[in-house]
Amino acid sequence: MPGFGLNLRQWTQVVFFATTIFVGIQFATFIHQAQSAGPVTVQRPPGVEGFLPIGALMGWKLFLTTGLWDPIHPAAMVILGVAVLISLLLCKSFCSWICPVGCLSEWLWRLGGHILGRNFQIPKWLDTLLRCFKYALLGFFVWVILRMDTRAIFDFLQGPYYKMSDVKMLHFFTRMSALTGGILLFLIIGSTAVRNFWCRYLCPYGALMGLLALMSPSHIHRRTDTCIDCGRCAKACPSHLSVDRKAIIVSPECTACLECLQTCPVKGTLSFRTFGLRKRSWTMAGLGITIVLFFILSYYLARSTGHWQNRVDLREYRNLLQQIETDL
Repeated sequence: MPGFGLNLRQWTQVVFFATTIFVGIQFATFIHQAQSAGPVTVQRPPGVEGFLPIGALMGWKLFLTTGLWDPIHPAAMVILGVAVLISLLLCKSFCSWICPVGCLSEWLWRLGGHILGRNFQIPKWLDTLLRCFKYALLGFFVWVILRMDTRAIFDFLQGPYYKMSDVKMLHFFTRMSALTGGILLFLIIGSTAVRNFWCRYLCPYGALMGLLALMSPSHIHRRTDTCIDCGRCAKACPSHLSVDRKAIIVSPECTACLECLQTCPVKGTLSFRTFGLRKRSWTMAGLGITIVLFFILSYYLARSTGHWQNRVDLREYRNLLQQIETDL
């Protein structure tokens, strides 16, 4: 394992998390300069649109029904599309390798386990009930979007509210209300005590990736003839899956984090394999390189074809920002 006790997947998480923080700082700087009368020396980073998944779903419906690509927040569609393709091909690995929220969630429960000496596991019946909530949220958003006709989606995506949705998201953190602060504190405490509290019970984005991962040809496989039934894999699994009792793990909760492979004492007993690639299994390095390269290539392809940068000019941004301040 690399230094600081992190493996390759966790280092990959750190890089994407740090990139997200950099994008957030750059976006905040851009908004601060755009609100002033002085020059704007920092470009708006399109990557911030990764936190607009509902708009991205609308954009994809518009594209699939009309062929029109959303010019307001196009990067949101790209990032969602990349997450979908990764989940379809390589299980729910987007959540454990790339997602910055998943990274933060993992840090919190590992910190909680270090401080408290353990992480708490919610009773199975309540755990099952709570996990339904993220699918209910996903179902609600999908239902609303499916009910919207093409014209309604087009008007929303072109409207001033959606144009400023990234700014409103920024204000969610920079102008935090007491209620918002209380909710975030609850999530932090829950994520510290319970493994992947947000991801497991509340994240509709992860719910979508999990459902798509059920169709993935890639899964964890266990050789029953070499397994010594030590149970270490199940204990190491952040999603509390019964890796030690099944030949193949097919679950919307499996994130292909490969923690079970890392802890297995018998080499070759557990493997992450893709149907159609004969009997070859993925190494952690091979899986990580593939995911990162796919993400980077998708970014450059989108940027070179004009499907990344938005088309809201600076003058319109300043006018809309002034309207937001007036409405407050």
